[in-house]
Amino acid sequence: MPRVSPEAELLVVGVTSPILVGLYRDGELAERFESRQKSSKALPPILHDLRYRYDLKALYYARGPGSFMAIKVTYVLLKTFAIALDIPLFAADAFAFNSGRPIKAVGRSCFVERGGEIVVEKGCDAPEGGFTLPPRLDRTLFTQESEPLYILPAV
Repeated sequence: MPRVSPEAELLVVGVTSPILVGLYRDGELAERFESRQKSSKALPPILHDLRYRYDLKALYYARGPGSFMAIKVTYVLLKTFAIALDIPLFAADAFAFNSGRPIKAVGRSCFVERGGEIVVEKGCDAPEGGFTLPPRLDRTLFTQESEPLYILPAV
């Protein structure tokens, strides 16, 4: 008799280091992974492992703002996974996972959210990381608009 894998959903916060991955069962955080490696090194083995242990029903991720390359790699990997597994990919902005605090941009600038708009503020010392995985997956934070949120500050 074939083994039946439990159903789960996956949340990736990969906008900066460390990368956070949460596996949710029945909406509750069941497993947590953290890596300081680059997205391209950290995510493939985690996704591979979870794909074979669980029946993934949906993918969620923080679409930005943050590191351009980290967001890009995370999106490409998750979008490919979503297409291959024929499951939906949902996204939310990264401020949902750091209590709305500034997010590091280039140099001494950071991304901030003001009045529903994301802007780049100069002379800001945003803390590295500071993101958390919620203990319960709030699906209302996410939309099907899953394209990355690239906000590139002027250099």
